[in-house]
Amino acid sequence: MNWCILIPLLVGAICALLGYLLGKLLGGSNHDDCNDRVAKLEADLEACRKARLQLESDLKLAQTASAKVAAPAVALLPFNADAAKAVFGKKIKQDDLTVVEGIGPKIQELFHNHDVKTWKALSECSVDKCQSVLDSGGERFKVHTPRTWPDQAKMAYEGKWAELLKWQDELDGGK
Repeated sequence: MNWCILIPLLVGAICALLGYLLGKLLGGSNHDDCNDRVAKLEADLEACRKARLQLESDLKLAQTASAKVAAPAVALLPFNADAAKAVFGKKIKQDDLTVVEGIGPKIQELFHNHDVKTWKALSECSVDKCQSVLDSGGERFKVHTPRTWPDQAKMAYEGKWAELLKWQDELDGGK
């Protein structure tokens, strides 16, 4: 028999056995601890998932309720066509955005395309939003300056026709 092969095999087997026994003796309980920690983390993860689903459900309910509350009323302030006609000398249609100095039919169409269809909606727009609506129309609308449009629309919405006409007489093309 060849002792050169048998000795390394015997030493390897003894080392493997000693390694196994030392591993069991020193680290056998660590495996159980790891399993317990993994189980606890999985339970925590499941609790987080349930909480997230509940929060998403609550958010949807809140958004639905908020949408119902924020739904615009048809006419919060009554429109008086006779008063508008008396001041402007012509028939004024309710929520006609062209009443605002600087807004013509094409610009009104741009605002309608952006869901701004009433004086109230225009009065609640920022000047930046008005500018972005104009920018969406292309180069031909770059000359317009919507700085006063929300304020003019608010006057129209509130029925302050005399004040609006006086202010428009002072304006230069809505600027």
